[in-house]
Amino acid sequence: MKTNAGNFFEDFRLGQVIRHATPRTVTAGDVSLAISIYGSRFALQSADTFAHAVGYPASPVDDILVFNMVFGKSVPDISLNAVANLGYAGGRFLRPVYPGDTLSATSEVIGLKANASGKTGIVYVRTRGTKNRDEPVLDYCRWVMVNKRDASAPNPPDHVPNLPRVVDGASLGEGFPRIDPGTWDNDLSGSPHRFGDYEVGEKIDHVDGMTIEEAEHQMATRLYQNTAKVHFDGHAAKDTRFGKRLVYGGHIIATARALSFNGLGNACRIAAINGGRHVAPSFAGDTIYAWSEVLEKAEIPRRPDIGALRLRTIAAKNHPCRDFPGREGEGYHPAVVLELDYWVLMIRWARQR
Repeated sequence: MKTNAGNFFEDFRLGQVIRHATPRTVTAGDVSLAISIYGSRFALQSADTFAHAVGYPASPVDDILVFNMVFGKSVPDISLNAVANLGYAGGRFLRPVYPGDTLSATSEVIGLKANASGKTGIVYVRTRGTKNRDEPVLDYCRWVMVNKRDASAPNPPDHVPNLPRVVDGASLGEGFPRIDPGTWDNDLSGSPHRFGDYEVGEKIDHVDGMTIEEAEHQMATRLYQNTAKVHFDGHAAKDTRFGKRLVYGGHIIATARALSFNGLGNACRIAAINGGRHVAPSFAGDTIYAWSEVLEKAEIPRRPDIGALRLRTIAAKNHPCRDFPGREGEGYHPAVVLELDYWVLMIRWARQR
C-alpha cells in the first residue's frame, strides 16, 4: 500500500510531532491569484511603492494567504478524514512573508478526546509555520473532529489542552517593521480612519457582498494545496448529508477579511487570532457579507506607529449585515457562517488625536 489514506482518530498520539510535506515558495503569481479571487484592497499588501514609502522593504504577502497556505499543508496529515474543523485559538503572526519566501509547517498533537458516539474523536493540534531557514511566521492551535477507522478500536485517554482565550494585545507587532505614520497616505490606503478614530463597542457594517463561485473556491483551495475531499470530490459529496461540495472555511475567512476593507482600510496587518468558529457550511452560489465589532483597544509598548484593535468579525450568507446578525440566545442567527475574534494592527496618526 503506497498511497496515503490520511490519519484517523486512533492514529494520533499525544505529543506526536508531524512534519508536513511540500515546502512552498510563495510567488507574486500566488498573490495575484488570491487578489483575483477575493479582491482584497489593503494598500500595504498591494503596492511595493506604498510599502517602501511607509518603511517596509516590499509588499508583504497577505496574512490570511499565509495562514491558508500553512493550514493547507496540515490537511493531509491532520484533517483529511475530518468531519468538521471546530475552532481556532492562540494564533500569532510573527513576522512578514514576502514573495520568494518558502513556507513549511509542522504540527504537534496537544490534545485528544473521544466522542460518545464511538465513531469520532476531537484532535487538538498546534501548527507552526516557518519560512526559509526555520524563521517562525505563524503559530496557532486548532481542533478538529476526525473519524475513526474502526469504531471498536480503543480510545486514548482524554486530554483537553488549556488554550488561551485571548492573545495579549500589548505583546503584538514585535516582528513587524516600523511604519512611518507621516508617510502613510490615507488617500492611497482608501480610508481616513486611524487607530484613534475607533471606539470599543463600535459596530461596522462592511456593506459589500461577494458571491462564491464554484470554480473560484476550488481554485483557491488548490492554491493552498488543501486536499480535503469534501471540497473537491463531487462524486463522494453526493453521499454526504449536504449532497454537494463544501466551501473551505479558510475561503470564508479570506472573503470576510477582504470585505472588511470597507470600514477598516488602515488595519494594515492581522497580528493574532484569538478564536474562531465555522458556525454553518457555505456552498457555491452563496453571497457572503460581513460586519465587525471593536471589542478592545491595546497600546503596544515601543510602537508609537501602530495600535492594536481586537475585532469580532461575523460573516453571513445571503443576508446583508445592516442588522448585525450574530448570536441569538443559545445559538446564532441562521445566516451566520463565521465568527472570528482577532487582533489587527492599525496605523496611528502622526500626532495622536
